[in-house]
Amino acid sequence: MRIAAIDQGTTSTRVLVAGTDGSLRIAHSLRHAQHFPYPGWVEHDAHELLRNVAACIDAAGDVDAIGIDNQGESCLAWDAVSGEPLSPVIVWQDNRTKDVIERLRAGGAEAVTLARAGLPLDPYFSASKLAWIIDNVPAVRAAQAAGRLRLGTTDAFFLDRLTGRFVTDATTASRTSLMNLETMGWDEELCRLFGVPIDALPEIGPSAGLVIGMAGKTPVTASIVDQQAALYGHGCREAGDAKITFGTGAFALAVTGSRIVRNPEIGLLPTVAWQTPHETVYAVDGGVYDAGSAVEWLGRIGLMNGVDELQTFTDAPAIDRGLVFVPALSGLACPYWDRSAASLWLGMSSDTTRQQMCQSALEGVALATVEVIGAMAREVAVAQNLSIDGGLSRSPYFSQFLADALGRNISTRSFDELTSLGCAALAALAVGTELPAIAKGDVEYRARDVDRQAWRQRFNQAVGHSRGWR
Repeated sequence: MRIAAIDQGTTSTRVLVAGTDGSLRIAHSLRHAQHFPYPGWVEHDAHELLRNVAACIDAAGDVDAIGIDNQGESCLAWDAVSGEPLSPVIVWQDNRTKDVIERLRAGGAEAVTLARAGLPLDPYFSASKLAWIIDNVPAVRAAQAAGRLRLGTTDAFFLDRLTGRFVTDATTASRTSLMNLETMGWDEELCRLFGVPIDALPEIGPSAGLVIGMAGKTPVTASIVDQQAALYGHGCREAGDAKITFGTGAFALAVTGSRIVRNPEIGLLPTVAWQTPHETVYAVDGGVYDAGSAVEWLGRIGLMNGVDELQTFTDAPAIDRGLVFVPALSGLACPYWDRSAASLWLGMSSDTTRQQMCQSALEGVALATVEVIGAMAREVAVAQNLSIDGGLSRSPYFSQFLADALGRNISTRSFDELTSLGCAALAALAVGTELPAIAKGDVEYRARDVDRQAWRQRFNQAVGHSRGWR
């Protein structure tokens, strides 16, 4: 039996074909354009994303089921009759609604979103983006007046166009700020608060275990946020199991089982880990906005010529020399949720080299991640061994520094397409099969005896300087 998992991410779309014989193959991969029309705005072309998803499905060949994982908070509007996009995809990184968010916060609305959605007010989540689309795109208002408007995250658009079903799953809905985390349905008060018409939103269903719809002759049996798919792909099943994915951002999730963790004071986000017809499993989420995006930025400004330069460094940690980088190109996420923060280097001197600046950038991403895991550990008994994946996990220097800074052992995988693997494993459930387990980790980085407390204190000092800058 063969399962296709479509990983529709922030920068690319790829398809993993997984077999019950243990075979794993990336059959196709396509990058898509990033559009930055104004400072703080990030958009994708919905037609391009849909074409790439369809191309990946075709490249998979004959399979028994399809799973699709999505970007999470990225969203758009489209016409219910023609299926045509009425807006660009506004990407999760987009910051255009920050002023609206601040007005809502000043009016006391954050108490409502925390109580009902479990989420703080932030442009990261879909609700304010969807409201912006309604307020600023005339074609969207016209479609609403005609009763033809559909609003949703990218998964709902793909499923509507590919299968004819206007549906999203509970994990994705839990990232909108419009779903009640306890009832698992759209919340009328939250929709009124943001100005999003509830009748334009998709049906909420389980992440896996049912036939969501048919893409041609093949059933689509899983739809889930990419980071929750990665959590499942890492083999995290029990409370305390945790993973960190270093993609465009750094995304840490820890399973909390049937418990909804609510501690907004330390910036943690309760979320749905996955839902099947038989169970709902929750997780706690914390992230760093800029991880891989910070590395790409280093290349764009000429500080490095390629990622191979980030594998090892001959110098001692840059932070031991007083050189610190705060990765806040898009602001700070957990535990601060502060979009006013700005990236900075502190501690440069006339003999600072570009290699040292790159080294400190990796350390800054790692130390920002340490803050996230520290917040999680206050609420969940996080496992001593953490599993990581994504681009930065391929850097031995980064992985070892992260282990040292956390004081925990870090495992990386030889097969690191764990988002796709988790999506495929969930898709397999509905056709009554399980994919074989793969080796837990081919490389383990054991925490060494370092002055990690001094690292954290120095990094926190730098973070203090970065906040309120914008």
